[in-house]
Amino acid sequence: MTKWEYSTIPLIIHATKQILDQWGDDGWELVQVVPGPDGNGLVAYLKREKN
Repeated sequence: MTKWEYSTIPLIIHATKQILDQWGDDGWELVQVVPGPDGNGLVAYLKREKN
């Protein structure tokens, strides 16, 4: 059975691609983007296979 680990990160609008590319290079896959708790920003949910 595959085991996963998860992370949440805030996204800065003017650097979204750069942030996601960096996490992707580390093996993280984007699962979902939702509004942040303050309603102004965005939060990305990511996962990757646990080693």
